[in-house]
Formats: sequence, C-alpha cells, structure tokens
Amino acid sequence: MKTALITGINGQDGSYLAEFLLGIGYEVWGILRRNSNPEAQTSRINHIFDRINLVYGDLTDISSLTSVINKAQPDEIYNLAAQSHVRISFDMPIFTSNVTALGTLNLLEAIRQINPKIKIYQASSSEMFGNSIDDDGYQRETTPLTPVSPYGCSKVFSYNISNNYKNSYDMFISNGILFNHESPRRGLNFVTNKVVKGAVDIKRGKAKSLALGNLEASRDWGHAKDYVVAMWQMLQHNKPDNFVCATGISHSVRDLVGYVFNQLKMDYEDFVTQDEKFLRPEELTHLKGDSTKLRSTLNWEPDYTFETMIDEMIEYQLAHE
Repeated sequence: MKTALITGINGQDGSYLAEFLLGIGYEVWGILRRNSNPEAQTSRINHIFDRINLVYGDLTDISSLTSVINKAQPDEIYNLAAQSHVRISFDMPIFTSNVTALGTLNLLEAIRQINPKIKIYQASSSEMFGNSIDDDGYQRETTPLTPVSPYGCSKVFSYNISNNYKNSYDMFISNGILFNHESPRRGLNFVTNKVVKGAVDIKRGKAKSLALGNLEASRDWGHAKDYVVAMWQMLQHNKPDNFVCATGISHSVRDLVGYVFNQLKMDYEDFVTQDEKFLRPEELTHLKGDSTKLRSTLNWEPDYTFETMIDEMIEYQLAHE
C-alpha cells in the first residue's frame, strides 16, 4: 500500500484527491492548519474523516513539516496548500508570499533533508502566465511566465524553486500547471460558486441582485474531480515533468453568468451589477490552456464539460439552503 501526504487536504482539491486516493487503496495523511473553528475547517472531508490521518502543521513552520513527514513516511506528497484567492492576494501580499511561495520552499527543504526519494506534486497555476498568450491564443508549458498578481508571482517562485530542487538534488518533483477548476465544493468567494449561489438566492427570493467585477475576463474552467486524477497521473509517470492541465475551452464571466441564470429561467441583465471593489488592480484578461502534452503523455481526459460542471453546482445549491 502506498502512502500519500496532502497539504491543503481540507480544500476543494485536497478533499477530492483524498477521496480518489482512498478509492485506489492509498493510506492518506493530511495537514491541517490549526484554527478556532475546526468544525467548519473539515466540512469538505467529514465524510472520509475516519479513513484519513489528520495532523496539525503549517507550511510556514518547517519544524511541523519535518514532524509530519517523519510520522507519515509518505511515498508521495501533494502540495496543494496556499492562500489561493487571487483578488485577496492584493490585500494580503506578504501573507500570500509567505504561505504560497516560501511555504513551498520549506516543504521541499524538509523533504530533501528527510527523504529526497519522496515523489512530490507541486500545485502550479495558470495565473503564472499573466497576460502572456501564444500566437494561437493558448497558454502551454513553453509560454512565458508574466504574472500580474501577488498570488501569480508566488506561484512562479514555487514553480521555479521546484524545478531547481528537481535538477539540483535529483528529486522527483512534477509541477501541474492547472487552469481554473471548480466544483460544488468551491469557496463562495470564487466567481463560479459566487454566481451559482447568488443566482439561486435570487431565484428563491433571498436576494435581489448580484454584484460582480470584470464580466469580460475569460477563463478555462474544468472540474476539480478531473484535475486531481491528473495530479496522481503525473506522479506515476516514469520521470518528473511539468504539465498544463486544462480543457482548452475558454468562457467569459458573462458567459458563465448567462448560462447559470438561463438554467434557472432568469435574465441575468435584470439582476447582475458591476462593482469596482471586485476588480483587480491589474487584470488578467484571458486564459485558455493547451493540455496536449498531458493528454498524449499520460492519456488524461476530462469527464466533465463546462456545462455539466455548472449544472452539478446549480443542483447542489438548489438542494441546500
């Protein structure tokens, strides 16, 4: 039986990854940051709580990472923990950098000192590309990294230091450059679930309007369930490498809003407003990923479409008050 350690196990991706790994026979360990509301902290993993091993730790505290790694003795480590909200990274740039950038370095150094043979998945992000776009309209592994947010800058550091440790110390570290991926478990301050929850509240008469930021920004949205399979596949490959994971189809926020409201038999123009407080100081206008390398090398294919993903999110919100 293989053993996996997941940082950020209580997040959207971590919870789906834990489910997937349990389903294929792994022993699963997860790191939790201590806070004063543990019930809410584990809401995404309560249904598997008795099947996983949870320990307190923090990416900013290398001593806690060393302790957890020694205790779990993992074959694979999936580093998913981060301050992952791009807009909030402008309000908290130092905290974002400490967790998302230096936290990765802490983890890599702890692994190097304890057991450099552990396989490592590093969660990289399409936000690293910023507004760099290849001539055909896509971003891929060779597209220049020009981030336009503190979050994106932190992820570029993590990406580069992961490559540096891989090459310098012969460590198995693969970067998954994941484009936006959503699910019913997505936080309500992310635009997809914000739109879905807001529209359902309007449909129920619990809200009268929905305020959003840039409606013309376009993103390549996939389902988190599909993307955690790609994470695992990267660590089963015969060598470490970096892979873009994306659907290859981009939709604007306006497209998203229109689809959700149409599914609920409403006209979004009657309810949606724009508020400058939701705009970023520097906008990222367009993301569309080319995952040819991932599909051809690891035979990855997503099960969800944009529409089936959003439908699942709508159904979830309709079933929950």
